[in-house]
Amino acid sequence: MPKTVAVVGMGYVGLTLTAAMARNGYTVYGVDANPSVVEALSNGRIHVFEPGVAEVFAEHLGTRIHVGSAIPDQPLDAAILAVSTPVVNQKPDLSNLEAAAVHVAEKCRPDTLVVVRSTVPVGTSRTVVLPRLWQDARLIMAPERTIQGQALRELVELPQVIGGLDSPSLAAGIDLFEGLADQIVPVSSLETAELVKLSNNCHTDLIYAYGNEVALIAEQHGLDPLEVIAATNLDYPRPDLAKPGYVGGGCLSKDPYIMLASGASSLVRSARELNERLPAHVASRMVDLIREEFGTCEGIRLSVLGWAYKGWPATDDMRGTPIEVMMPIFQVAGLIVQGHDPLVPEEVIRQYGGQPMSLDKAVSSADALLVINDHPDYRELSIEEAQAKVVFDSWRILDEETVLERGARYAGIGYAR
Repeated sequence: MPKTVAVVGMGYVGLTLTAAMARNGYTVYGVDANPSVVEALSNGRIHVFEPGVAEVFAEHLGTRIHVGSAIPDQPLDAAILAVSTPVVNQKPDLSNLEAAAVHVAEKCRPDTLVVVRSTVPVGTSRTVVLPRLWQDARLIMAPERTIQGQALRELVELPQVIGGLDSPSLAAGIDLFEGLADQIVPVSSLETAELVKLSNNCHTDLIYAYGNEVALIAEQHGLDPLEVIAATNLDYPRPDLAKPGYVGGGCLSKDPYIMLASGASSLVRSARELNERLPAHVASRMVDLIREEFGTCEGIRLSVLGWAYKGWPATDDMRGTPIEVMMPIFQVAGLIVQGHDPLVPEEVIRQYGGQPMSLDKAVSSADALLVINDHPDYRELSIEEAQAKVVFDSWRILDEETVLERGARYAGIGYAR
């Protein structure tokens, strides 16, 4: 029988879970403390880009989906905590989670299953959430592990890990998520489930950091990191090396610090620091190449393509975007920064200090071109008519030989010609 649940927190995690559950027959009450978010969602305006979510809201808003500022006064099978757990000065701030737990305790019955879905340091479900609930509470940790751009599919297809406070909690959690996920993975404790989420994301950060390390070493020796990595991976029966690239987003930019708060060693910190340094390194390299070509950066028009933190799967998410670190370096150098992104609104580009324009104009009017993310529009970009004398192709998706034949400089992360 379909469940009735409240999802507290209508950010990316809560919003996509609400849509996925409604599409699978659950009745979902979405709750958020931000009045503008409640107002927008109540009118079917989706404030976070994710393919399919708007369509689900259009079909089910007012029937299976309801949005408000508080948990409704009615029986619920589960209350799911999906509030943000931001990192402030490299330390996790759990005040939103604590407040959400208090709200659940005030509004729900003692037989309501409480689900922690927020990313938290190991031990948080037991030490922060549980004390705010009623006696004999049923509590599980069920981490979200989707990737932006395909969340609705992955919420069904990815195994759902569930750790319970006790056997009745675990059984209730399995019963709740069996109607959504194809596979359930019960684990022995709340803490195990908490560490699963952190292990996934921090491993990804480590993998990317190693690819970036190889690229920076290759740069020092005048080598092509993509050649090195391709030869390293070819028919070699050990894990592949990742290509160099920026590592941002809401999870990978903060979860390593949550892992550090859980007791991680210097390995996690070193990887995060390297990935955080990369945008500034690229920006400085871009400034150097422009000065070598033009003799100055003052008044030079630099078009930056891709302002969201990643291009594929496509997103409008600016959390952890490289341009945030790059822009001050460009401004100090005197560059005029023009901007384009297929999904990021023009007003957001302006907020970061760029001059928004169409893709055609951004390419045709640029003295220098920087491709930050690998959105499919950029992969299909024809570079023959570009006037840029310096092209920095972070993801190496443009035709290098075409750029060189035009007499321009071509560079990528850890690479330049």
